[in-house]
Amino acid sequence: MEGYLAKVQALLTEVEIKETETIQKVIEEISNRIQRGGIVQLFGCGHSHLLAEEPYYRAGGLVPVKPIAVEPLMLHNGAVQSSVNEKDPDFSSSFLHSLDIRKEDAVIVISTSGRNPVPIDVALAARNHNAFVVGLLSLAYKDQPSKHFSGKRLEDVVTVTVDNHVPVGDAILSREGVAQSFGPASSVIGSAILHTIFSGVIDTLHKEGVTPPIFLSGNIDGSSQHNEELIQKYRHRIDF
Repeated sequence: MEGYLAKVQALLTEVEIKETETIQKVIEEISNRIQRGGIVQLFGCGHSHLLAEEPYYRAGGLVPVKPIAVEPLMLHNGAVQSSVNEKDPDFSSSFLHSLDIRKEDAVIVISTSGRNPVPIDVALAARNHNAFVVGLLSLAYKDQPSKHFSGKRLEDVVTVTVDNHVPVGDAILSREGVAQSFGPASSVIGSAILHTIFSGVIDTLHKEGVTPPIFLSGNIDGSSQHNEELIQKYRHRIDF
């Protein structure tokens, strides 16, 4: 444990100092789109997909949040194969046609390296639908060449980039005698960024006189009716 929490705290402070202005712009745009009937969709491959699911159906979280779930890109369906698929320049053609992305939506594409074809293709598809597209990635990888046929990286094709400031390789600890760095940080930093965004959206909606749609914990007595009413409101767009 020694050192990991301190390193994470330092990264969170760096994100707060350097990304607050950008995150505030994201909050304002998402708030506007929710008021226009849009939802927030999140996409990631492998461990980035875990982040896409983190704010979904979340106690204390915003209701109109939808993860884009493509099982061959998820860990439970084969971790090695999911990584292979993410790098396959033709793989996105197997599912892009099925996405329900609308012009009033916001789409957050999560890819720490920002270089693989599938996340870039999803971002391009969302832009083609006139959605507001956010890239959550590490600009520490900016010198790593894209694997997309266009030569573009994720930050080149999204509307706004939020930098998670995680180092190349993700790991933040090293020890003498241990050959590899260890202690991955992208999940904890990414989760904090996403909850900062969605908490900010809730706060903004409230300040603008809109009752924010927030899930209650299913472990609180009396929460079922509250949650079911919100589920019914968004069921036409989101599978709960």
